Amino acid sequence: MKLVLASTSAYRRTLLERLTIPFAVARPDTDETPLPGETPAATAERLAAEKARAVARDWPDALIIGSDQVAHMGNEVFGKPGTEARAIEQLQRMSGQTVIFHTALALLNTRSGHIQVEGVPTSVRFRTLGDDEIRRYVAKERPLDCAGSAKSEGLGIALLDALSGDDPTALIGLPLIALCRMLRAEGVDLP
Repeated sequence: MKLVLASTSAYRRTLLERLTIPFAVARPDTDETPLPGETPAATAERLAAEKARAVARDWPDALIIGSDQVAHMGNEVFGKPGTEARAIEQLQRMSGQTVIFHTALALLNTRSGHIQVEGVPTSVRFRTLGDDEIRRYVAKERPLDCAGSAKSEGLGIALLDALSGDDPTALIGLPLIALCRMLRAEGVDLP
């Protein structure tokens, strides 16, 4: 069976390459709007599954990986900022706070229709940040395409006091420990 990553994220692609399994990449056209009353965790898990299903018709004999991440403090959600101004605002709001990055993973077997979905939360405590250091960080790393405006795999690690979670790759966007477990359940041999 072919392995397909239903994401155009360079971060997810780089993480998946660690497993040294050949895979294809497909763009899922998915509306990422949260449903009314939906919790951030439920949003991430629903979207991970929807992304996998969105490309299924083009891959009838494949294992399709979908993933989504929602960063939140309580019910306040921090998406991809898109602009420097919004990234600065997000980081100012998260300064001195603990933010949960809920990364959801789905693995869809298009042959059987079986889907596995798992959420992997990571608790991130931000240092108290000054406005100048936030602006310098955003100018240097340009974290405009990642939820919460901080790249822990890069310079963004300097913004943090602590991380707590079961899988360090979850925070970057693709929980590899959970993915390996799911792939093994589908009969994929991993080292």
